[in-house]
Amino acid sequence: MYRGDLAKVWEETRVNALRIAVLAYPGCFASEVFGIPDLLTMAAHVAGPDRAGYEVSVVSPRLRVAASGGAALAVSPLREADVLVVPGFELRPGLDVDAKLAPLAPEITAIRAHATAGGAVVSICVGAFLLAEAGLLHRRRATTAWFFADELARRCPDADIRPERLVVTDKGVTTTAAFSAMYDFALELIRRHSGSDVARATARVTLLDDARSSQAPYVDARLLPRPGNEFSHRVMRRLDQNLAARYDLAALSKAFNVSTRTLLRRFADETGQSPLRYLQSSRVRRARHLLETTDLTIAAISAAVGYKDSGTFAALFSEHTGRRPRDYRAAFRRDADATEPPERGGVLEIEGGHGPRPTPRSASADSRSIR
Repeated sequence: MYRGDLAKVWEETRVNALRIAVLAYPGCFASEVFGIPDLLTMAAHVAGPDRAGYEVSVVSPRLRVAASGGAALAVSPLREADVLVVPGFELRPGLDVDAKLAPLAPEITAIRAHATAGGAVVSICVGAFLLAEAGLLHRRRATTAWFFADELARRCPDADIRPERLVVTDKGVTTTAAFSAMYDFALELIRRHSGSDVARATARVTLLDDARSSQAPYVDARLLPRPGNEFSHRVMRRLDQNLAARYDLAALSKAFNVSTRTLLRRFADETGQSPLRYLQSSRVRRARHLLETTDLTIAAISAAVGYKDSGTFAALFSEHTGRRPRDYRAAFRRDADATEPPERGGVLEIEGGHGPRPTPRSASADSRSIR
């Protein structure tokens, strides 16, 4: 049996069927139970009978399982497998995660046992929370749905949570971003097990994007729960109302009758970031909207969100979204008549995660006036 390295299991099973078990449990998303098996079925058809295929089973320590919404799932007993896939479950802001996980002790035990025996474990979306309960994220890099990345980081302070990544693999444990990121993982699995040609053909047949590199373009901070402190809300409103204006920390502090040090401290205490970092995110959010919905040139959009230098704007936009502005417009334009060609992007790399990691910015950087 392979011991904790996905690359090794792929290599050892290139000539034999890869055994994949999907762990079903009460309240899991049925779509995430069947998404990877369905794609692997398509890949097997594309590959033909001369290449090693996939043996997929839906397993559970229970006799009966009802998925989210009450759909009954047919399950088999737990069995030996090369890869154990853990789907996500219904999770929303304000939900007691501990109460949600408490009844899943049999599944968490099964996950831990599979990993201890040397098997690879893959979580889909918030299935990462089950891996965390099983102790598998300890001192590992991981990701999950961006909406719940902060919560996972709070629960796993010794894990390195990468909210911008689509897929992260670290020492035999793979975690993915929300829902559709299971296909990014599955395509990489197909590439490793069946070959790049099969993965590309499967992606074309199923209309999947096989060159995504980050979940950052999908992040919308407005959907995140906002802190309840009025001071940071007022600062945010002022920054949002003056996106194109030159950033001046001294003037901003004066507007709220506090020192620059006090403003930085209070804003960071309430939001976990600096005013400048928030402003940059807000400018990028506005630029995304303009790229999606207007024919404005990149230079015009750059100026509209406060950057005279289009190069500086493009670098910041790429840092936040993982795509250059022109490439982002080509991918997300709401008007099918968009004509600007996409820029070339990178290919999916599973080991170590995906996409550019945002450069940390200290509060001291906020003391300068930056456009």
